[in-house]
Amino acid sequence: MRLAYFSPMPPERTGVADYSALLLPALREHLDVTLVRRGSKRAPRGTDAALYHVGNNPDAHAWIVDAMRRRPGVVVLHDFVVHHLVAGMTIGRRDGHGYLDTMEREHGVVGRLLAHGVLDKRIAPLWESRPEDFPLAWFVLEHATGLIVHSRAVHQLVRAAGYEGPVWVVPHPAWPVPAVEPEHVASGPVLGCFGVVNASKRIPELLRAFADVREANPEAVLLLVGPTSPGFDLDRRLQRLGLDNEGLVREGWVDEGRLWELMAGVDVSVNLRHPTMGETSGVAIRSLSLGKPLVVSDVGWFSELPDDAALKVPVDSHEVETLTAALELLVERDDVRAQMGAAAARLAQQQHDLGRVAELYVAALEEAAGGAAVRDAVLREVSRAAADVGISPEDAEAGEIARRLAEVELGR
Repeated sequence: MRLAYFSPMPPERTGVADYSALLLPALREHLDVTLVRRGSKRAPRGTDAALYHVGNNPDAHAWIVDAMRRRPGVVVLHDFVVHHLVAGMTIGRRDGHGYLDTMEREHGVVGRLLAHGVLDKRIAPLWESRPEDFPLAWFVLEHATGLIVHSRAVHQLVRAAGYEGPVWVVPHPAWPVPAVEPEHVASGPVLGCFGVVNASKRIPELLRAFADVREANPEAVLLLVGPTSPGFDLDRRLQRLGLDNEGLVREGWVDEGRLWELMAGVDVSVNLRHPTMGETSGVAIRSLSLGKPLVVSDVGWFSELPDDAALKVPVDSHEVETLTAALELLVERDDVRAQMGAAAARLAQQQHDLGRVAELYVAALEEAAGGAAVRDAVLREVSRAAADVGISPEDAEAGEIARRLAEVELGR
């Protein structure tokens, strides 16, 4: 198979670019893959299929959606919520009517009225204030001949949205751990939080919980790594909690090498999220590879992590108290950290192995290439085998066979 591969790539500072830099060489061990030049609106001549990586960032993915509209193909859906992408491809291109129409198509008259409010600057942009309520996923789904997603949660979301094409759940691949010298920023237990510093990463809740943890564990340190979102006043929050002079180490954006050094040096990785856009966290996957215990929000893909590798914090009225208890446990118990870290490393090696993920990609793409012909052939064989043993369509056994076929998305 000759595959046209559409994706942002380094040096673009996106998680999807890092993802493709990891996956692409592994795919090329199985397929003839052509990386499409950024901005190209067409697949190269001579390719048999196209694979489109789509996320919520219009700067990184708008050109990919443009190409997909010309030639539909299999989509790797990195975010279920793509409202920001839609806004960039409509309002950002001076196509307000396109935004109005998209909102009405997916959310009815109320959606159109809200879109008018956004265009007239009477309400805050919905992609900033309420994106999870207006995901606008059909903007992408309507052009997908098949979907690759990274979680059962997103699989359920696309089905609930009415998508009827084939969907394959393929784990996010794990990075091999590079040979780096761990950077230990403190002598005591270090809790690391990596990524953009903003409210949706639950930074306010994390800071409050960590301030409580330090009352009984003054040797604990919180390492915050990543740029601060505009409008998020981190310094004021730190001052109010008494964390501005001690207990916290701050670094802004760092390159890949520095990121690995810092992640390797922490004792616990904290990766909170709400609302979730349906994403899988590359930082969390790196933490698994490093054998670091995780503390995550109990939402989306994060909820699917095994309990022996991740402590999950519900996003509810007791979030800070639950988070405090989770952090205290890991700060105070070396044995728990060791057990969870070992489970995390096993998970990365077994479920997120790069070679295994590449093989799952190839299987999905080959099935997509065969499409209905493959499914029809399987169904014919099942029907013939059932008839050979005397099972008729009216029998209870036939209903059970149909149910099992539906579980693997055959027989629709």
